[in-house]
Amino acid sequence: MIRERAYPVEPWHVRETRLDMDVLAQSESVFALSNGHVGLRGNLDEGEPHGLPGTYLNSFYELRPLPYAEAGFGFPESGQTIVNVTNGKLIRLLVDDEPLDVRYGELLSHERVLDLRAGTLHRELHWRSPAGREVKVRSTRLVSFTQRTVAVINYEVEPVDGPLRLIVQSELVANETLPPQSKDPRVAAVLESPLQAEEELTTADGGLLIHRTKLSGLRVAAAMSHEVHGPERTTMSSEGYEDWVRTTIGGVLKPGQSLRVVKYLTYGWSSRRSLPALRDQVGAALAAARLDGWDGLRRAQREYLDEFWDAADVRVEGDPEVQQAVRFGLFHVLQAGARAERRPISAKGLTGPGYDGHAFWDTEMFVLPVLTYTQPSAVRDALYWRHSTLPQAHDRAQTLNLRGAAFPWRTIEGPESSAYWPAGTAAFHVAADVADALRRYLLATEDETLEREIGLELLVETARLWRSLGHHDRDGQFHIDGVTGPDEYTAVKNDNIYTNLMAQRNLLTAAECAMRLRDQALDLGVTEEEAAAWRDAARAMHIPYDEDLGVHQQVYGFTRLQEWDFEDTPPEKYPLLLHYPYFDLYRKQVIKQADLVLAMHWRGDAFSGPQKMRNFLYYERRTVRDSSLSACTQAVMAAEVGHPELAHRYLREAALMDLHDLNENTRDGVHMASLAGAWIALVAGFGGLRDHEGTLSFSPRLSSRLSRLEFSMQWRSMRLRVDVRPHQTTYSLRHGGPDTVLELRHHGEPIRITCDQPVTVPVPPADPSGPPPEQPPGRAPLMHLPDNGG
Repeated sequence: MIRERAYPVEPWHVRETRLDMDVLAQSESVFALSNGHVGLRGNLDEGEPHGLPGTYLNSFYELRPLPYAEAGFGFPESGQTIVNVTNGKLIRLLVDDEPLDVRYGELLSHERVLDLRAGTLHRELHWRSPAGREVKVRSTRLVSFTQRTVAVINYEVEPVDGPLRLIVQSELVANETLPPQSKDPRVAAVLESPLQAEEELTTADGGLLIHRTKLSGLRVAAAMSHEVHGPERTTMSSEGYEDWVRTTIGGVLKPGQSLRVVKYLTYGWSSRRSLPALRDQVGAALAAARLDGWDGLRRAQREYLDEFWDAADVRVEGDPEVQQAVRFGLFHVLQAGARAERRPISAKGLTGPGYDGHAFWDTEMFVLPVLTYTQPSAVRDALYWRHSTLPQAHDRAQTLNLRGAAFPWRTIEGPESSAYWPAGTAAFHVAADVADALRRYLLATEDETLEREIGLELLVETARLWRSLGHHDRDGQFHIDGVTGPDEYTAVKNDNIYTNLMAQRNLLTAAECAMRLRDQALDLGVTEEEAAAWRDAARAMHIPYDEDLGVHQQVYGFTRLQEWDFEDTPPEKYPLLLHYPYFDLYRKQVIKQADLVLAMHWRGDAFSGPQKMRNFLYYERRTVRDSSLSACTQAVMAAEVGHPELAHRYLREAALMDLHDLNENTRDGVHMASLAGAWIALVAGFGGLRDHEGTLSFSPRLSSRLSRLEFSMQWRSMRLRVDVRPHQTTYSLRHGGPDTVLELRHHGEPIRITCDQPVTVPVPPADPSGPPPEQPPGRAPLMHLPDNGG
């Protein structure tokens, strides 16, 4: 676990003041830079020591076998795994004849700073070699938001105590040796040296490498060039082999002199373009990068982020850790989606190899809601990516003897890559999650072009899935049987409420859109009878309810299942899936992550206030949070049902998931959904944001720890700012014309806002909150982390 001392609390920076080898891999994830197309883990410039090297390109993967003890019809045959591509981060330094390696000699000081406004990772170190020679090194790294294929490193070294011979070795290296990532020897064999060399080229100031994957047949090119500023007689030369290219820069420096190297990196990949075309692409990108130069790229990066923060920033007063963490989370969410450009946003972004680089439903239900209100262009691209995978989703549905589109549980390019049916294919709610992300985006942007080009088809094909997957019983009620909801500890059950309610809205949204865009709907084969069948199914959707207990059932029959023995479950047995058979989990009342509680967030219009309270109390006692997806949702609902102090504890858990490595797996990449969840917990929890009826509504109310919450969001080309204080809230509007009026609801009451006239309204006192919610023994969220001095 990463302790607080590793990252001092600052509002706009994540600063590491000393190098801790025990959490090196975790810090590499925290300090990762990306733009959604290229991702560089925060490895040290010299490459060693490292926790886990990593350079990734969105959707660049290799095929691998999916292991089964016994094969079955419809099981996916192969999976996809993100590939660590050519590493261009490497800049090694020799001081006289000693390589700079922080494990040797004496590291006198070391600091790294992730600057959330500048979009850079800055590093400074002071090192004394085993021979007693001292140097200072400063490096700044960025992955460009404005030139999507470009990364650049500004590297500067100077002697401290006398003349030194300094040699800089800047490299491109393919097929790096990686720590084992799989216990399956077949998978390990696929991922060992996955790139086959096709071309190597050197120039006086750099070079390039072109490789191709062995099975997926994807081609990748990486190129570098250098600008060198140093004393006279500084030399530069390059050499290359099939898996590496090195540019060597050397000179003799006196104290007061410095050697500065600007390294430009460009990446490109394709499944179709020829080798010459890819070579030309990265060459042109290098030329464009050098045209802007280091100063121009850095300036453009700052301007891009200034625009983003103006529309997206969240200000928190009263909890400085949360202030830092929510901006850190927003920055990583932006990095994951900004330039993904019709490719997926994966669960780890491009920060590590966790989950094989796959995208899940997390994207639609956690990441895209944040981006919808802060960077809607990224959501547009993510929806186009989902639409591009419709052929595979159609094929999957046909294999399962269904109509419409069955989107995969986990994937990179579109095919199902999960080898475990109960928590994979059976999680059909992915289809409704896609439809809901689309619905929310259309409400927030009124993007009629997207609705016509892909929106209607996505809604139609997902609605067809639900109509063929579900059925009417003899009493006319509509059931969806044999599915898994968000809670993977309650698998392959009937009438999961989250699935049913999200499918219900999917069906109604599809029917409304099809009737409004009738000509296009006819082209898709939608008749009035089919749309009517969708509406009938939605109206008749079965929502299980336990009349005796007065609570909804997460799935039909859930409340009669045997209770889990929480009292005799020791802390070291969590997460449960690593210590108990799924057979035991599936048949008892134990919940991995918010499920019905998640339904109350996204379909709050389907529950009354008293129902939400009773449901929350019931399921809170059974939710163990063995998933990082849960805390933010529990924060949202705790705030809504009148438990703001509990909501604040859940907020902190979601927000600090990676800065403190709470799940002890940040080494594999950051938890993108939990980082997005910090924003959700603040804006939807304490801000009370909802959009159930197609109208923005807010029910703000702060915890006692917070004295102020201010956030900005985009809504239909306007920028709305909400400033929440303990007793009042101010709504103001920007970027609208003189006649622009925004109508929204504040604690249920309609208000009208114009650009000229902010509106300040009181926050009504909270209703009595009832008994405090109880969690399973030992699973309550902590306000402060252990042993961190907090």
